[in-house]
Amino acid sequence: MKYFKIIIIIFLLFMSYNLYTAPVRMPIPKITVGVDEAKGPSEVALGLEILALLSILTLAPAIIMMVTSFIRIVIVFSFVSRALATQQMPPMQVITSLSLFLTFFVMSPTLKEINDNALQPYLKRQIDVGTFYERGIKPLREFMFKQTREKDIALFIHLGKLKRPKNRDEVPTYVLIPAFMLSELNTAFKIGILIFVPFIIIDLVVASTLMSMGMIMLPPVMISLPLKIALFVLVDGWHLLTYSLVKSFH
Repeated sequence: MKYFKIIIIIFLLFMSYNLYTAPVRMPIPKITVGVDEAKGPSEVALGLEILALLSILTLAPAIIMMVTSFIRIVIVFSFVSRALATQQMPPMQVITSLSLFLTFFVMSPTLKEINDNALQPYLKRQIDVGTFYERGIKPLREFMFKQTREKDIALFIHLGKLKRPKNRDEVPTYVLIPAFMLSELNTAFKIGILIFVPFIIIDLVVASTLMSMGMIMLPPVMISLPLKIALFVLVDGWHLLTYSLVKSFH
C-alpha cells in the first residue's frame, strides 16, 4: 500500500510537469477585411444594399424618434418626473424603456401593415426595393398626417419655397417629418402644462401654509413632495396618464 501511494505521487508529479512544460495553444480567430474588384453588376448591387442596410441600422434610433409616437410619450413622462420633483425617480432609463414599449404598442397597427404589405413581400422577392419603400412609407405617412397640424406643414412648405400641394400625396416626406415632430412637441407641451397645474397648486398651498405658521426655515419641498406623490398614487396617475397618452393619438 505504501509503494502504491508513492507510485501515484510520482505519476501525478510527472503529469503536472508535462502539463506545465507543454506549449499551450489557444485557437485565435483570423479576421480579414479586404476590398476586391467587383466581377459583375450583381456584386455591386449587393455591396450597395449592405451599405444601405448598415446606414439604416445606424440611423434607426433617430428614425424611431422622427416618425413614431416616441417624442410625445417620452416628453410627457419627463414632465411628470419634473412636476413631482422626485429628481431621478423614476430613473431616466425606466422612462425611456416605458416610452419605447408604449411606442411599439401605439405603432403596432402601422407596423403590422408595413410588415404585411411591404416587408414580407420584399423578403419573398415578390417586389423590388422601390415598391418596398413606397408600400412601407405609406402607413407611416398616414400616421404622421393624422397627428400633424396643417399650419406646421404650411410652415415648412413656405420655408422650402415649394408649390402649394393639392392633396396629401403631393406633400414631400422630408417636409412631413419635421412638421410632424413640431406638432408632437407642441402637443406634448400642452399635456405637460395640464400635468404641472395640480402640483403647482400643492406647492403654493404648502408654501403659504408654512409662511403663515412662521416656519420659514423649513423647506416647502419636504412637505409638498410626499403630498404630491400621495396624490399621484391615489388617483392612479400612471394608469390615467398612459390611458390619456394612448387615446391622444388619433
